[in-house]
Amino acid sequence: MKKTFVLILALLAFSLNYAQSPGGKSSPELKPRITFVELGSVRCIPCKQMQPVMKSVEKKYGRQIKVVFYDVWKEDQKKYSRQYGIKLIPTQVFLDETGKEIFRHEGFFAEKEIDKFLQSKGLKILN
Repeated sequence: MKKTFVLILALLAFSLNYAQSPGGKSSPELKPRITFVELGSVRCIPCKQMQPVMKSVEKKYGRQIKVVFYDVWKEDQKKYSRQYGIKLIPTQVFLDETGKEIFRHEGFFAEKEIDKFLQSKGLKILN
C-alpha cells in the first residue's frame, strides 16, 4: 500500500513537471498566441517612445505574446520594411499564431490602445 502511494505520487509529480516544461507538449500556453512586430529605428523619436511600451506589453502578457523589433534603417534589417510593406515608422504589425496579419497600426501606439486590442483577442494581463 505504501509503495503504491509513493509510486502514484512520483508519477503525479513527473506528469505535472512534464506539462510545465518547455519540452512538454501538454502546455499550450508556451506558444505565443500573438506576435507583435515593431518596425522602426533607434534613431526615430516616436520609435524610441515605443521601446518602453513594447517592454511593458511583453512583461504584462508574458508567454501569450512574442514582441519583435526590427530597426529598418539598419542595412541588415531593411528587408523587413519591404516584407511588411512599411510606409512610415513606427509601424506595428500583429500576427496570429499562424503568422497571418490580424492588425496594423502606423505611428506611436499608446499602451492602453494596445491593451484594448490584445484583450479583444483573448489575451489576459498576467501581472
